[in-house]
Amino acid sequence: MKQITGSVVSTKMLKTVVIEVVRRWTHPLYAKTITRRKKYLAHNELPLKLGDKVIIHECRPLSKRKKWKVIKKI
Repeated sequence: MKQITGSVVSTKMLKTVVIEVVRRWTHPLYAKTITRRKKYLAHNELPLKLGDKVIIHECRPLSKRKKWKVIKKI
């Protein structure tokens, strides 16, 4: 099971939060730093606010797009 660290972008849904994960790496030829962002829907039982850093854990599908659970707040 995968674990990913990201930040909370939206808390408007009941028991669901949107987590944005930022991935950075250096291009092997041009040596430029490349940034990619991806958003995940995660099941949440914790009191979270916008901008909180969290760890999400992969789980069984809970709905069409929700396949992650919030483990803990960092």
